[in-house]
Amino acid sequence: MANEQNSGLTVARREPQGSRAARRLRRTGCIPGIVYGVEAEPVPFQVDVRELRVALAHSGAVLNLSIDGQPPAPVVVKELARHPVSGHAIHIDLLRVRLDKPIQATVALELAGTEDAPGVKEGGVLEHITRELTVEALPNDIPDAIEHDVSEMQIGDTVTLESVRAPAKVTILGDAETVVATLTPPRLQVEEEPDIEEETEVVGEGEEPEAAAEGEGGDEQRSEGGE
Repeated sequence: MANEQNSGLTVARREPQGSRAARRLRRTGCIPGIVYGVEAEPVPFQVDVRELRVALAHSGAVLNLSIDGQPPAPVVVKELARHPVSGHAIHIDLLRVRLDKPIQATVALELAGTEDAPGVKEGGVLEHITRELTVEALPNDIPDAIEHDVSEMQIGDTVTLESVRAPAKVTILGDAETVVATLTPPRLQVEEEPDIEEETEVVGEGEEPEAAAEGEGGDEQRSEGGE
């Protein structure tokens, strides 16, 4: 669903001071960011992580950004960088937009009816391959996500981008033949091969009597030679 009322976010201007200053900033509960676009100078800022989380959770594609109390302007999230281990937000890029001009954005592609698909009920494996789509629309028409129904998929079926339907006023970009999902036959269980150690033990057990016999024969020959 496209957002009907843009959520607001208030941030404070900051002066870029390098990665060490950015780490100190994060320890205070804030993260650095930058806003650019619409033929205006880029503005570095800092934002409280909790306020950012709330704003993103209650907004669609567009945020109303206010810097140091100035009148808000519409922006979209261009990139939200996260820590590779913790997953916490560490930096955000915002892009100024005009509400009367289309923009391109990335939205999530969600599959509906996965458990109802006949192929899944028969034990097939449903693989969700394409999880994000690039769309074009006016900023306020950008949906949070696009949903595609796969409840009729049979084993051996493949869904391509051509089958995905966008909401009104939204255009899906990309190759129509891009694979979105597949439903493959059940994977066969392969019997485990015996461990090498077990095979070695079996071979060793079979060779012991022969080795013993050779040893006994050698002792007898040495004894005869000594006599």
